[in-house]
Amino acid sequence: MPENHEDRESEGFDLGRFLGILRRRHLQFLLPLLLGWLAVWSASWVLPPRYKSSTLILVEQPTMPENYVVPNISDDVQTRLQDITTQILSRTRLLVIIDRLHLYNDTRAPVTVEERIDRMRKDIDVELVRDPQKQDVSAFKISYLSGDPHTAQIVTGELTELFISENSKVRAQESVATTEFLEKQLEDARQSLSEQETRVRQFEGQHEGSLPTQDAGNLQILAGLQAELQNEQDALNTAKQQRVYLQAQLEQERTDASRIKPTGATGAVAVPNDLATIEDQLDKLRAELAALSSRYTDKYPDVQNLKSKIANLEVMRDDLVAEQRLNKKEPKPVESVDDTTLNGPARQTEGQLRANQLEITNRESSIENLKARINEYQARLNAEPATQQGLAELNRGYDQSKANYDDLLKKRDQSAMATSMEQMQQGERFTVLDPPSLPARPDFPNRLKFCGMGLGAGLALGLVIAGAFEFMDDRLHSEKEIKALLPVSVISEIPEIVSLSDKRTSRRKLALSWTTAAFVAITIVAGSVFSFLRR
Repeated sequence: MPENHEDRESEGFDLGRFLGILRRRHLQFLLPLLLGWLAVWSASWVLPPRYKSSTLILVEQPTMPENYVVPNISDDVQTRLQDITTQILSRTRLLVIIDRLHLYNDTRAPVTVEERIDRMRKDIDVELVRDPQKQDVSAFKISYLSGDPHTAQIVTGELTELFISENSKVRAQESVATTEFLEKQLEDARQSLSEQETRVRQFEGQHEGSLPTQDAGNLQILAGLQAELQNEQDALNTAKQQRVYLQAQLEQERTDASRIKPTGATGAVAVPNDLATIEDQLDKLRAELAALSSRYTDKYPDVQNLKSKIANLEVMRDDLVAEQRLNKKEPKPVESVDDTTLNGPARQTEGQLRANQLEITNRESSIENLKARINEYQARLNAEPATQQGLAELNRGYDQSKANYDDLLKKRDQSAMATSMEQMQQGERFTVLDPPSLPARPDFPNRLKFCGMGLGAGLALGLVIAGAFEFMDDRLHSEKEIKALLPVSVISEIPEIVSLSDKRTSRRKLALSWTTAAFVAITIVAGSVFSFLRR
């Protein structure tokens, strides 16, 4: 039973069939292979050469440790390089280099300014070099393509100088801008702090005497005023008692003085019991003095008053004794006694009474003043909690403003040091490690790569053409194909009869095939070797 089409497709790789196709279509494969390779390889020699000059620039870290001077600009080298690259590849910068070096003037067709700028941007390449451990940008590579190696080197040098100078300029500008920004913020903070200080001073001036810091002093003064008030009240009570005593004494002295009355023509005669009355009063006063002296010192006012009274009565007694003696010898008429003719002790007592009244008046006035001052200090102490709260709120705002000011002052000083470091070129900077190279060989076209691409193109072209010829050929070339078409099984086969001329023709075809294959191989190898030596 014959095999169907699905059975044939399910069979694996048929080496015999593949070799048969190779024998039949080798020329249709080799010639397109050669032509495809030759076209691409020839293009590598026709295209104008492009020379690439490169330079390696190191991103050198600041010489000053960060512990001493903290940089005041961003340390993201990649972002800064992107910004610098954008500035350098701007229309204005590139046009200056193009005009000065007369670039892109060798083209036959007229080229506009924008086209020149676009071409130069395509010819410039900036490649970052990262640290394999930290993954930080440690260096970068600048390359430029040109048809002339010297021009490529010059332009690369120009770009290198632009990158170095622009980096220093950008860092200096950013550092100065940061310092100026901090200066402005510091000035605003200084004004805010001054306003807070003014508010605190005004508040303290309005609440002078009731501030929290004066609490202890107010308490001490209040205690002193209360003690002084108590002393004044005690002295006032003593003075009032003294007034009562003096009033009584004055009445007694007036009564004693009124007992002396005028006699007839024979003169004045003393009352028989006047001297006895004075002696009785002296005895009483001396007893009171002894009682007070046992409890008080001689400086106590009552003690001094008693001593003064005793002395006055003793003077009065002596005067009466002397007067009685004089009256016995030569009696004289005596005028009546009234308030205007008081004797010495009565007048003295009346003076003491007036002094006592003045003292009472002064002490009452002093007590009123002390009470007013005590009320004032008590009001200060009562107002102290509210004052303390208001002052605490003001001080809180002042402390915040002061902390903000101190922080900005510290940052401003650090930024000023960083700006000075940048201006002295002591910060992060770009340093040329490899100067722009002078290319000895063109970077484009890479003729070895073109050989590889030509070989690939030739193989693809040969397979397509050979496959097309095989696909369009409807002849049967093998016994399997014949058997597959027959509806019945083959019983016997007639062997092929090959003549001598057929053999000679077959040998010639085989020789031609090997010769063609060798020629193609030798041509491709020779072209590759030549490209390698002349690259």
